[in-house]
Amino acid sequence: MDIASAAAALKELGHQTRLAIYKELVRAGPGGLPVGDLQKSIQIPASTLSHHLSALISVGLIRQERQGRTLFCHPRYEQLEELMAFLIDECCAGKHEE
Repeated sequence: MDIASAAAALKELGHQTRLAIYKELVRAGPGGLPVGDLQKSIQIPASTLSHHLSALISVGLIRQERQGRTLFCHPRYEQLEELMAFLIDECCAGKHEE
């Protein structure tokens, strides 16, 4: 992951509502959640949820999948893992022994 991608993902997760949405999806597991259930859980209007989901999709943190008439949101754990690896990749690399 490059610094621009990491910054974009962190920017989107830096919003309180988007972070709550993402945490709810991570808590739900790989099966994700139907959008309607997510809306009820977060308690925000559908149009607001749609806006926040679009932001998270745009940086690759979640994906959507239609199953029949139901739209599911799934966390993309591989993107989260890449972001975490980016943040800790050079842990202590600049530390100088004295």
